This record gives sequence, C-alpha cells and structure tokens, in this order.
Amino acid sequence: MEQRELGRTGIEVSRIALGCGNFGGIGSAPAFFGAGESEEEALALMDAAWELGVTLFDTADAYGGGRSERAVGRWMAERGERPVVATKVFHSVEGDPNDRGLGRERILRQIEGSLERLGLERVDLYLIHEPDPQTPVEETLEALDALVRAGKVGAVGASNVSAAQLLEALQVSDEHSLARFEWVQNSYSLLERGDEKEVLPLCAEHGLGYTPFSPLAGGWLTGKYRRGEAYPAGSRMTLRPGPYAELEHERTFEGLEALDAAAQERGVDMATLALAWVLSHPLVTALVVGPRRPEHLEPGHAALGLGLSKTERDELGTLFA
Repeated sequence: MEQRELGRTGIEVSRIALGCGNFGGIGSAPAFFGAGESEEEALALMDAAWELGVTLFDTADAYGGGRSERAVGRWMAERGERPVVATKVFHSVEGDPNDRGLGRERILRQIEGSLERLGLERVDLYLIHEPDPQTPVEETLEALDALVRAGKVGAVGASNVSAAQLLEALQVSDEHSLARFEWVQNSYSLLERGDEKEVLPLCAEHGLGYTPFSPLAGGWLTGKYRRGEAYPAGSRMTLRPGPYAELEHERTFEGLEALDAAAQERGVDMATLALAWVLSHPLVTALVVGPRRPEHLEPGHAALGLGLSKTERDELGTLFA
C-alpha cells in the first residue's frame, strides 16, 4: 500500500488508516462502553488491515473506555508487529463528565494510561481529540512539548479543530518554541467539506498533514440509507444519529442516487468512489476508515487504485452542492 510522510514529522503512514473507534464501544460515548466490536473481533480486523498493508492504527484513550487501546496493545504483543500508532486525549476513560480537557497535569497523567494499555514506552502520534476552551492553548502545548522532549510521543496533532484554533496554536508554538501540531484530523467527505475553505489552505501554508475521519459520513456514502426505507438495524442512524441528523433531507438522497449512478458507470460501489474522491485531494495524507468487519476494508483498498482526474473530482463534488 502506498505510504506518505505525515506533514513534516518524518513518519511514513499508509494512505488508509485503521480507525479503532468501534473496538469495545462507539467512539468515546460512555453509553456505549463495552458495545461495538469485541476484542476478538478487533484482533481479526487488525489482522485483515495489516494483511492489506495498513500500517497506521488510529485509536484514543477514551474509545470504548480504554478497551480500544488495550485491544491494539494486545494485537501488537501477540502478533509481534509494530504499526504506527496514533492515540488521542481529551475525553474521560471512565466516562466521568468532570474528568476531561487538556490541562497540563491531566495530559501528563493520561499519556501514562495510554502507554500502559498499548504496552508501549512511546506512542508515535498523539492528538488532542478536540480543543479545550477552558485551558489556555499555551498550557496544552507546553504539556505536549514536554512529552515530545521526554521521548514519550513522536509528534502531536489536532482533531476537530477550526481554522482559527489551529492558527492560534501554530502561532503560540512558533512564539514559544514549542512542539507544534503537525497534522489535522477533521471530518471530511463529499457530505462534509467545510475544511476546504480555511483549514486545508492553512495545512498547505504550514506544511501540515491531513488525515480526515468519517470519509463515508457515518455510512451515508455507502448506500445503506435510502429514500423511503428504514435504516438498517445496528447502523449509526439507529444507534447514534445525532452527528448526522442534518443529512436527512431530500437533497442528500438525490445526491446519493447520483453517486450510485456514477459508481455503477465505473464498475465500483458507492463507498469505493466516495473514498477515492477523498484520496484524490492533493492535501490528504491518509484517510481513517472504521470498518465493522474485515470485508469493509475492501472499498478503501479498491479506492487506492481507482485514481480520479481533477475533472472527475470536480464533477463528483457537485453532486451534493
């Protein structure tokens, strides 16, 4: 599988990253701790991803209440393999609403838990899971800088960040000679293109990597949600619809039908074409997919070989305008 350097970190990552947010839960939501994929199912997913050449495993301390990191750690220990590991900090591992944020002492404490669960002395990539308005960004960056200097973290990045927040952080890092955010991990897909206005240009200007998550918009771009039909049992729209409720309108279904037709013309499924569209953006380093079963990895693998021209990319981009 093709590899690319992540920003200016010097770290090579596969263009498809395995999102581990479903291991033992559904993301960081305490209500779903213990749900999602069992540890054995997670191990099988990691086996399948590694076999395809996926070398970047993306997790977070709070995914599944720590279960995701433990599964990744067990896989590395039992298989004797060492992928590039990215994990995150912000949410509570215990589901405690009062234990969250990016204060210095909390970050220094949380990294120790992550390293223990992963069975590592150093995590390659460490992200803030989201900005913390209650903590000065300088305090957060000083803590992250200390982890880099101590050799516990290779490089740091930011997830769910706006252009203004990113720019402020970059300026603080520059002014105080602190480790900077080297890449951004935001939601980006045919149905979520907000980053094109300011975030992606900032990434280009400062040489940052970009590893978008939710490239299939929570399953909407796979074709599983169809006009006039009940949502499949166990799908995101039946378990945790909030983040995607705004997509439930006629324009979305019209766009999905057009995407389906475009995919059929190319002899691929909708998911493959949607992922190929994300990968075709010149600033996308890698995209994060969150498969529920090993076969769900196939669209990402196929998308790498599809190759869309700029004209094709622009035409597909109009489907949900």
